[in-house]
Amino acid sequence: MLQGWAGAEQRVALTVYTDAYVVRGTIRTRQHRLSDILNFAEEEFLVVADASFERFGGHGPLRQASFAQVNLAAVLFAVADTTVEAVPELRTPKVPETALISIPPFEIVGRIHLLPDRELSESLQELVGRFIPVTDVTYGSDVAGEAPRTAPMVAVNHARAQILSPYDPPGPAAPEEEPG
Repeated sequence: MLQGWAGAEQRVALTVYTDAYVVRGTIRTRQHRLSDILNFAEEEFLVVADASFERFGGHGPLRQASFAQVNLAAVLFAVADTTVEAVPELRTPKVPETALISIPPFEIVGRIHLLPDRELSESLQELVGRFIPVTDVTYGSDVAGEAPRTAPMVAVNHARAQILSPYDPPGPAAPEEEPG
């Protein structure tokens, strides 16, 4: 039933940001990385245990259930509560590139991982997969009332994302000079 390269079934705690809700809970999987959990899902949804739902920014009631079915097409991105290292035998050499990823109403700044020895435009053309891993991440949404947070890795729904790279985050604004 569960696909996987190696390892026993485990429970992974995660937070899933959909187009309207923040869903928290756990999922049973044999996969090691969050992007693999989402990319290799056998159905068009995930079943999350010990689930809680709340609207962005904590608006509205917190809803809880033993289980929730989360439609993958509605997922903007997901964050695992624990960091999992890639299995070395399965690792493809890649180079990190800083990117701004827009998934309205969220913005994510982090590192995408591209194939080496290519022009950036070619590497972006070859960046494929339903969910793309992004590392060293800061994410948030002023519009949705979600304060900036950091995470070692998120998995971004590629079909919902616009990726700007290379991206150099702006520094603090310079103080304005007084006229005179």
